[in-house]
Amino acid sequence: MPDAAALTTPSAPAATLSPLPPLPSLPDQADRLVALGVHELAGLAPAELRDAARALAGVAERTHPGRRPGGTLLVVDHRLAPASALAPLLRRGERPGFVVEDMTDVDAFVPADGVTVPDGPLLALVDVERGDELANASPAEAQATLDARGRTPMLLTEGVHWALQAPAVLERNRCYMTIGSRVRRPDGRYDARTPAVWISNGTGRDGRDAPKVGWCWWNNRHTWLGFGSAAARVAAPL
Repeated sequence: MPDAAALTTPSAPAATLSPLPPLPSLPDQADRLVALGVHELAGLAPAELRDAARALAGVAERTHPGRRPGGTLLVVDHRLAPASALAPLLRRGERPGFVVEDMTDVDAFVPADGVTVPDGPLLALVDVERGDELANASPAEAQATLDARGRTPMLLTEGVHWALQAPAVLERNRCYMTIGSRVRRPDGRYDARTPAVWISNGTGRDGRDAPKVGWCWWNNRHTWLGFGSAAARVAAPL
């Protein structure tokens, strides 16, 4: 495995990397989730979701003040709004998102050991990053680098929320894995798959040029997939 520090070198010149699309304010993100019906999936009233978003904005500012280049992302807990329900809400132009056919257990991808998720129906991810500079690292190598930087990998549902709020975060050759989510096998070991969010090329029954939730292998590398991460997660009670 390459040294973690070596993986901080961008795989492409910095000038070729697109800036991340800005995230709206947390209250505006709450409005979008309500418009998409995510509050109904989660069993929350619109006012509850909006009130929690305002509270989270205050918590995030108090606990992590200062510049956040990637912005702060509002997320509904993965148990209340699973990936199978969120993925079809994604859009790229008029094309809806989907989960790849051989990922029928998509909702079995839950937080991996070492990924701390605070209790609460809504969370905020502070300083989100797509991890473009880690493209062509394997998930195992990228995890070591994120650990060294003190960053936490995104869960699959968090990665979907990001693309719901900022669809332009999915670019050709600039998409991301969400290695904070894994599946535990009956023998206690992790399944070798890691989930990711990217743009379909239309192979098989896939919708061409549509947002896609799929999977990769833990030890494989992909030049076009970074690694979604955040500086921290914060929660606020309803």
